[in-house]
Amino acid sequence: MKAVQRSRWRPSPFVVGSAACHVGAALAVAVQPQVWPWSLGVLALDHAVLTAAGLWPRSHLLGTNWTRLPPTTGSPRGIAITIDDGPDPEVTPEVLALLRTHGARATFFCIGERLRRHPDLARAIHGEGHAIENHSYHHAHSFSLRGPRALAAEIARAQDCVAELTGRAPRFFRAPAGLRNPFLDPVLAGQGLTLASWTRRGFDTLDGDAQAVLGRLGRRLAAGDILLLHDGHAARTRSGEAVILQVLPRLLDLVARAALEPVTLRAALD
Repeated sequence: MKAVQRSRWRPSPFVVGSAACHVGAALAVAVQPQVWPWSLGVLALDHAVLTAAGLWPRSHLLGTNWTRLPPTTGSPRGIAITIDDGPDPEVTPEVLALLRTHGARATFFCIGERLRRHPDLARAIHGEGHAIENHSYHHAHSFSLRGPRALAAEIARAQDCVAELTGRAPRFFRAPAGLRNPFLDPVLAGQGLTLASWTRRGFDTLDGDAQAVLGRLGRRLAAGDILLLHDGHAARTRSGEAVILQVLPRLLDLVARAALEPVTLRAALD
């Protein structure tokens, strides 16, 4: 198993500005104590913006975040279909069958503890040429509230799980629900991971209407798009079927008609 190269962390301009804001506020109070209400107000505003950036999954303010494939990708007509929250023993095998039928590659952002419960599915995903990336070990709702040590432990545990089951460590990370905090970017750099969100998502954990989900994903379909679906926690259609199973073949037909090529995020990075 090849070791993942650690990256040197470079804070984003926004994070640098936030740090400077804190230093400036402290110096201002030290020199002129009477300005403390103004300094406190500036810091409160700064923390509000930091929080908003963490609640916006597609934000680039806190650091690197793939919301589209880079223009330098080896496939100029590439598009990435990403599938979250699995593997699911009922849904994932059918998703794999659909991808096989269409000759398409996808990126699965898997939950570590689910991989542990279903190692055969991990090997099936990997064996069919798809990429398995890191979606945390537990997918906890409190993920974005954790400090750097807890984030690092959670992410590292999922890294080790994928590497053990497939022989290949993830190179991308997607935060649970896309929510994060300023500690995440340096943690990812330390583990050689790149944050990836999406261009569009179908909201297919909430909406069982396949046509509505397809409409959100398929509008203005273009090269470089990163699309988000779910095989785990999938909403159900009126017939009780996971909505991804109705959406995915129709989406792949749209991709083919647009002369686009489904590629994994890993392939785009390489």
